Amino acid sequence: MKMHMTIVMALAAALFLFPALSLPDAAKAATGDVIALPPPDKTGGMPLMKALNERKSRRGFKDEAIAQKDLSNLLWAAFGVNRSDGRRTAPTARNSQQVEVYAAMGTGVWRYDGVKHTLTKVLDRDASKDFGAPLTLIYAAPGGLHDAMHVGSVYQNVGLYCASAGLANVVKATGVDILKNDLTLSAGYEIRIVHPIGKPD
Repeated sequence: MKMHMTIVMALAAALFLFPALSLPDAAKAATGDVIALPPPDKTGGMPLMKALNERKSRRGFKDEAIAQKDLSNLLWAAFGVNRSDGRRTAPTARNSQQVEVYAAMGTGVWRYDGVKHTLTKVLDRDASKDFGAPLTLIYAAPGGLHDAMHVGSVYQNVGLYCASAGLANVVKATGVDILKNDLTLSAGYEIRIVHPIGKPD
């Protein structure tokens, strides 16, 4: 009995002195909420030439959340998988796929997984207030030779979808530092562009 009490006391002291050994907390910190997005609509939308004609920057947004169907279509248009070999809707040099897409919304900041077509929460805060839009797509990439080109291809896809769906959007370099100290990116990646989106005001 005395030996049992000694072991219990030793374990309690270890957890007090070394809180990082508390496994439940560590596991909780490593797990994010996941949203399985509905399949994107790959057959709808307006004709390409009309969408090009309608594409424009609009900075006024209604304070209204983006419908999940539009969110699914937007993210797939941005950097979803459109071929059986895993290639994406936006081109990258040597198929490097070195772009990360995040969705900043009132429910938090979520990372898009284009292969699984899911969102994983990476930051729990009302990000719509940070950017003044119900949805802001955040594009991160390394600083290599082709990475600016990759991000440009992604946001052009999104801009064309917004034109087709009647959504307001504007591509901005200002605001890339808003989440700099809060959002953890992959090693070597930096936020290059933010892309506020919403129903036109």
